[in-house]
Amino acid sequence: MKNLPKTEHTKPENLSRRSFLSKGATGVVAGGVAATGMFAAPAVLAQAPLVVKMQTSWPASDIWMDFARQYVERVEAMSGGRLKIDLLPAGAVVGAFQVLDGVNDGVIDIAHSVPVYWYGKNKAASLFGTGPVFGGSATTMLSWFYAGGGEEFYRELTQDVMGLNIVGLLGFPMPAQPFGWFKGEVNTVADIQGFKYRTVGLAADLLQSMGMSVAQLPGGEIVPAMERGVIDAFEFNNPSSDMRFGAQDVAKNYYLSSYHQASESFEFLFNKDFLEDLEPDLQAILRYAVEAASTSNTSLALDNYSADLQKLQNESGVTIHRTSNEILAAQLEAWDKLIPELEQDAYMKRVLDSQRAWVERVTYYELMNSPDYVLAYDHYFPGKLKL
Repeated sequence: MKNLPKTEHTKPENLSRRSFLSKGATGVVAGGVAATGMFAAPAVLAQAPLVVKMQTSWPASDIWMDFARQYVERVEAMSGGRLKIDLLPAGAVVGAFQVLDGVNDGVIDIAHSVPVYWYGKNKAASLFGTGPVFGGSATTMLSWFYAGGGEEFYRELTQDVMGLNIVGLLGFPMPAQPFGWFKGEVNTVADIQGFKYRTVGLAADLLQSMGMSVAQLPGGEIVPAMERGVIDAFEFNNPSSDMRFGAQDVAKNYYLSSYHQASESFEFLFNKDFLEDLEPDLQAILRYAVEAASTSNTSLALDNYSADLQKLQNESGVTIHRTSNEILAAQLEAWDKLIPELEQDAYMKRVLDSQRAWVERVTYYELMNSPDYVLAYDHYFPGKLKL
């Protein structure tokens, strides 16, 4: 184990996590009794769980803390109590945009975030969260991460290119992000010219090229910035998060559907030394709990996002729009101009080539195989959709 800082999980000197967890209570107690002849007081220590410090990039009130909590519950249950995760909100140890550094430095053991939050360190991070995705959905792109080579590309970026002491996994394919919140209606590209707009990652480059002035802010800073006039339009991610931080109090026009962030997943960052020092079964639990939480997160999201969208309409007077085809087409054209610039970087070109080939094959199957869901929905709930 390399230079691990003494956080809550640190054990007494000469007692590593690996020896502590593999020897168990009997070995540690027996060693203590044989050496000292004293009463076996270390039994309490030996039976205690390993406390793991995990921080998110979300305020305590955000629904995404509930998503992180589902991961914690699964890890603790599957480990039989051998792991206990101390789940902390943004700012508890490091800032929302600093969790990558926190994990790398060992100040926290695990982070729950999104890759786009460290876009400022390396623009390629956005290809794992706010890239062009070529018509693929979040499910398509999460499948690329695990079955199409994306995980190795991510390891190469974080460990080889950036030299970080982290292991990163993705989980929960998020629904496409809304274009966001506006005080008035925006139906044409001309309508959004000059807007001071909050987004993150490559979406900032994209929308800036379409005439917007972009600020990259954590979720907790959005509404105060709107109230002070620092921004006059914004997106975050979903109806539940937006409603919880008060988006409906500063704007009443909510535009769903957009290509600026058509695919994103949560990022689980692990300090590499911490992870590799664990017993193999505990390493496997931390890894595969990401997949388990992905399913539970999807269920929780669809339930809450849809219910909260109705509350925004019915209780808060928010008008729900679908982003116009003119703006959507302009976003695709803006991606067409941005992609060649990104491909000047050799690593980014390899990632984009891999994603493009994956989407061409996989999404062809998905689209050809999918029935017209709009036709079926309109059949059973006639007149409800206003597209």
